[in-house]
Amino acid sequence: MMECVHLIFLSTFFSISMTSETFDTMEGEAFVIKCPRWRSAVKVTWCHTDTNKAIPAEEEGSRIFSLKQFLLFLPTSREDSGNYTCVTHFSNNRTNSFNMNVQVHPFKEGVCFPSQIRYPNDTGIGKVVCPTIDNYKNATITQWYKDCKPLQGQRYYKREKYIFFNNPGKEDDGYYTCQFTYTHRGNVFNVSATRIFVSKAKHSPLPIQILFPKDKDVVKVELGDALSLKCKARLGIKKQPIAVVTWDVDNIPVKHLNSSRFQEKSYFFEGREQVHYGETTLNITEVRREDLQANFTCVVVNEMHNTKATVTLELKAQCEVDLPHILLIIGSLLLLLAIAASVILYQSFRVDIVLLYRELLQPYSVKDDGKVYDAYVIYPKSHTNEADFVEYFVHQIMPDILENKCGYKLCIYGRDIYPGEDTASAIEKRMQKSRRLIILLTQQLINCKEHAYDQHIALYNALIQNDTKVILLEMEAIGTYEKLQESLRFIIKQQGTIKWKEQHPAHTQSSNSKFWKQVRYHMPLRLKPSHSANAG
Repeated sequence: MMECVHLIFLSTFFSISMTSETFDTMEGEAFVIKCPRWRSAVKVTWCHTDTNKAIPAEEEGSRIFSLKQFLLFLPTSREDSGNYTCVTHFSNNRTNSFNMNVQVHPFKEGVCFPSQIRYPNDTGIGKVVCPTIDNYKNATITQWYKDCKPLQGQRYYKREKYIFFNNPGKEDDGYYTCQFTYTHRGNVFNVSATRIFVSKAKHSPLPIQILFPKDKDVVKVELGDALSLKCKARLGIKKQPIAVVTWDVDNIPVKHLNSSRFQEKSYFFEGREQVHYGETTLNITEVRREDLQANFTCVVVNEMHNTKATVTLELKAQCEVDLPHILLIIGSLLLLLAIAASVILYQSFRVDIVLLYRELLQPYSVKDDGKVYDAYVIYPKSHTNEADFVEYFVHQIMPDILENKCGYKLCIYGRDIYPGEDTASAIEKRMQKSRRLIILLTQQLINCKEHAYDQHIALYNALIQNDTKVILLEMEAIGTYEKLQESLRFIIKQQGTIKWKEQHPAHTQSSNSKFWKQVRYHMPLRLKPSHSANAG
């Protein structure tokens, strides 16, 4: 008991402060929670906060026990509800704690999940992941439900821990429950988890960000002049039900001041990516001396939070133009011109500069990132004349340039996926082990109504997981891109494409042609082989 009290006391005063988190689970099911991962931690200790007792490792017959960074309830009981703390130990004798509140809900006949056990929608684009399943080793999904009814039909593509469906609509909105079994030392336990799915994102608040002014800003003024103070803040996604951007003067709202000198005007608008903003301008018709001692505070409120930024007024100093001041201005202008010239030169020769830098300063050793391939290649597969060229490009030209001459390692469908492998699983694993995704854009890809599985997974990894960069090769003129699917249009808008433009045959085999320089620029740094890398 004393050990647990001592550890929590130390972590309170000598570690980073962390807020507690609540976990809800069903009575009679297995439940596993994980302490937040700390890469440099050498040990994790679990404590029952309410009793200040340490939770030991597994013993024969034990129902609640710790296993490294995991705390296991096999199975849960109503009496398990309470507070738990995991304490991480570091090699420098520092500790850190994270508090967790566990609520065990009773099982009710005819109710597939209590209202509290719901995980939020995490994609909205047609992929529903079974929540918490990664905490359970040797877990097997037995059934999916939608709104408590068994999920059936060819519309749903089921994988190891998620379901996938195309073009989600309003009829797909609802509660998706995955039931799976967890096996530990020969004992089988049931687990269920429910996720809310909403096909199109409705309004959602974001952490408030006041864009201007900055807190404790000082505004230079002259007595008798008119003054406008503006406050602009980011509030959330789409129009917010609670959105306040207003000014206080010495903690009194402007609308409550008995003075016609102060007036404020507000308006709200949507910017890029449907981000909702609010802006309020405080107009002061005449600055007076008493205003120099006042605090002008912009107050911002949404559903999630509230914050403020305070500015003060200060008289402008009388300007004295002297030689040092003029020299400072001239020096600043020259510096700006030099910076502008450098930026222009860099923009013009950016690709060549980066490639030269990589060639000259390639590191002798790098940390293994767990990847095997530098890029996974996605291309349309059929037997048209157009596809014949694409196949030749993918299997002949591309390997010759990127692998033989530049030293990269590609994963190409049909070459690096072996006979007998499960195709879908092999594609997903190869992509996870690739640093880049190369997609070849052709008219055939546009006209294809059913997009290939590898393309779906690639776009999901790029847009949702945000862990793999995409390189788009436009092999022929696509036009306005209007016929492309929305996810591809979004990537093109963000980064553009690399256009083939029917290069002269003499240049197709040269890694220094403009096209291949652009491809090499977007490829990852060519790493020296690591002894710990394993083939996928």
